[in-house]
Amino acid sequence: METPLVLNIHEFVPFSRANGPGVRAVIWVQGCSLSCPGCFNPRAQSHDPRSLLLPGSLAAMVESLQSQIEGITISGGEPLEQPAAVLSLTRGVREKTDLSVILFSGYRMEEILGIALGRQILDLADVLVAGRFVESRRQGRGLLGSSNQKIHLISKRYSLDQLESSPEAEVILDPSGSVSVSGVAPPNLSGLVHPDDDIPIR
Repeated sequence: METPLVLNIHEFVPFSRANGPGVRAVIWVQGCSLSCPGCFNPRAQSHDPRSLLLPGSLAAMVESLQSQIEGITISGGEPLEQPAAVLSLTRGVREKTDLSVILFSGYRMEEILGIALGRQILDLADVLVAGRFVESRRQGRGLLGSSNQKIHLISKRYSLDQLESSPEAEVILDPSGSVSVSGVAPPNLSGLVHPDDDIPIR
């Protein structure tokens, strides 16, 4: 019997404003071998299973939100290290909705085109934010963590001005009361919470 295709995700947030234009559902995948120094999300580097979901189930979750969101953003971790599952997810979203798709990757465009299924994933995306994070070139605005990274407008859905107007950061309080921060310049809340509290960056 064939093993079902699953996507190992770090986190799913249904409503975010700091990961692209408008309100977006964000999927952070789990696992990244690039290990960029100063990585915003080091917890997402391990390839150990964290939350395993069927791409079709995740696409259905996104579909249920389509009247409330502008699109989805896929980040990480490194999405291109789970290309088959990311392709299945993205294809499912495209088939069932008119939502936009923004993809963050530590790989450069030319590297992605050399990855199995990389071109097919790009064909389903509207925007690619590409390149490794370089701490010495930290930028933290316009969806770019560092100035060496590049935005590729794959479709005509968005302009650079629209992408650059995305908030640099946000604080997310979910219904359970847990707090996390997100964006390309996530705030440091360590001085505002008890030392034993754990504020994850997504």
